[in-house]
Amino acid sequence: MDFQNVIDRIYNDLKDDVNRGLVASYIPELSNIDAQQFGIYLKLIDGRTFYTGHWDTPFSIQSISKVLSLSLALSLHSEDIWKRVDVEPSGNPFNHLSLLELENGIPRNPLINAGALVIADVLVSHLKNPKQEFLQFVRDLANDQSINFNYKVAESERATGFNNYAAANLLKSYHNLDNNVEDVLDFYFHQCSIEMNCEQLANAFFMFANHGKCMQNKERLTPSRAKRLNAIMLTCGFYDEAGEFAFEVGLPGKSGVGGGIVALLPNNFTIAVWSPGLNEKGNSLLGMKALEQFTTKTKLSIF
Repeated sequence: MDFQNVIDRIYNDLKDDVNRGLVASYIPELSNIDAQQFGIYLKLIDGRTFYTGHWDTPFSIQSISKVLSLSLALSLHSEDIWKRVDVEPSGNPFNHLSLLELENGIPRNPLINAGALVIADVLVSHLKNPKQEFLQFVRDLANDQSINFNYKVAESERATGFNNYAAANLLKSYHNLDNNVEDVLDFYFHQCSIEMNCEQLANAFFMFANHGKCMQNKERLTPSRAKRLNAIMLTCGFYDEAGEFAFEVGLPGKSGVGGGIVALLPNNFTIAVWSPGLNEKGNSLLGMKALEQFTTKTKLSIF
């Protein structure tokens, strides 16, 4: 299949789209991003790569980081994590707190904010230098030591993240945070601020398409855990639009309000797209369209 032609056609079809969604503004630093940027990067399991547009422009990965922090936490804390966070779709926006109170402080899944805060707490408990060790984990997965935090974004999140403060304190009240709320939030804001481009994202998620083995062919997850994390991405990876993504695209994946989406087909490929304009659910508008076109044109999905 001529993958380069496929992604070039998708890029050319969408790049001048007038309806590009709105850049996230509730994190002030993200509101400065140029909404006209749009990139696609495809990495096949055999190592071949194809790319177009602004694939090499770094952006804040935001909630995409939740899959990576969960991966590291599972390697440190094993299956005990599932006593503290569930694996069911929430059906609510990523930052809603109502279910957390109804379900006695157990977040519905690890990819909503409350669940990611529990995972952050696990990492703060188990790592000597949590922020730097997590960053190094991401660098190693992507095989790229240049990846770093965007400290301006982290500070912008800290200054405006009142909903996350509320979620963390509610979790603490239910005894589902072991560490100081400020320490957990500091880690969480930094993990979300990590900057990556489409190539780095596709490389970091390579292990989910390769039975837990990363770019360097080292086992970072057991095949069983890779399978389970793919299932969580499929059912919970797109906030309260996960069903729509499964319906339209048919791949496990994860989005972030920085406009990035990464998706994968086990044994076949990883693909990362970026366009900072978001739809009303908080997912990249062009990114969703691009991935729907990709699986439709290639007939490659899990279904």
